[in-house]
Amino acid sequence: MNTRRTLMLASAAALIATPALAQTRRVLPPMTDGPFYPPKRWRGDADWDADLTRTGSSAAARGEHLALLLQVADARGRVIDGTEVEIWQCDAMAAYRHPGVRAEPGNHDPAFQGFGAARTAADGGVRFRTIRPVPYPGRTPHIHVKLRHASFGELTSQLFLAGDPGNARDFLWRQLDAEEQTSLAMRLDPASGDGLKWQTRHTLTVPA
Repeated sequence: MNTRRTLMLASAAALIATPALAQTRRVLPPMTDGPFYPPKRWRGDADWDADLTRTGSSAAARGEHLALLLQVADARGRVIDGTEVEIWQCDAMAAYRHPGVRAEPGNHDPAFQGFGAARTAADGGVRFRTIRPVPYPGRTPHIHVKLRHASFGELTSQLFLAGDPGNARDFLWRQLDAEEQTSLAMRLDPASGDGLKWQTRHTLTVPA
């Protein structure tokens, strides 16, 4: 394990060790995969790890780097270990990494992985390194998330930025009630070290 990975894991342990956030226990409202969920046959056996800010090159992804710390718990407050968590989002140039999107020089960030997957630890926590989401044409900034576990099956939803002015114009956000919006709204805090600009801790509530 290289030094950078060691730092990431140490940071994750320090931040996820806190109890689940005192959020509403409203189960995440389900949403569709959308048109840019990368199919498994296209992903193949490549390394789609939890660090979306590098693709094997020496360059780091554009945008403001974000430590996304998630904890999966059910509606009764019990943490769920072993949950498969996937996230995907557009890059800082508003381009998705997907076989249906033509990647041409100047219209995408080749250093951004675009999709990542990991499993929750015994405390229900998992850590991703990604970028602060940016607006996509017709959409407010958001991160797609998919959860899988034998206890609840599969659940797909989206995470939004709390207080972002684009939320009020987003057709999906407007369909949510107040509790559902709270369950999906990430509150970002400044971060320091390891090239990070932001960090957020967010609890994902699944059916009990």
